[in-house]
Amino acid sequence: MASTLLSAPTFQGLRPLNKPTKPTLTISPKRNFNCKIIKSELNTSLVISLSTGLSLFLGRFVFFNFQRENVAKQGLPEQNGVTHFEAGDTRAKEYVSLLKSNDPVGFNIVDVLAWGSIGHIVAYYILATSSNGYDPNFFN
Repeated sequence: MASTLLSAPTFQGLRPLNKPTKPTLTISPKRNFNCKIIKSELNTSLVISLSTGLSLFLGRFVFFNFQRENVAKQGLPEQNGVTHFEAGDTRAKEYVSLLKSNDPVGFNIVDVLAWGSIGHIVAYYILATSSNGYDPNFFN
């Protein structure tokens, strides 16, 4: 018994995998199934590039003034009627050098990151819904 426990294992070869059988689908004559298979032929890098570029364009030339006006309306955060910096919190001063840019209207790195991420989100939505067979008219 000890000799069988200490002997080298023997390799008996690979066993063939059992291929799964294809399920058969029986459709009753009373039902009419119109199944559409949608296959995405979209180039991923092209969709992401175009969506991000469009988002950056819209952020810089269309929505920039609207966004800056809304931020100016909100103003700085306050406590007891004065801003945090005026109340004595020296760390509440805005970090201005991060927001400087050579863009004529002031489109900075924070804007690029924000609008670029929006473009990526839209691109991934487009790619996900076009490749999984999503059909918006399915329930109509």
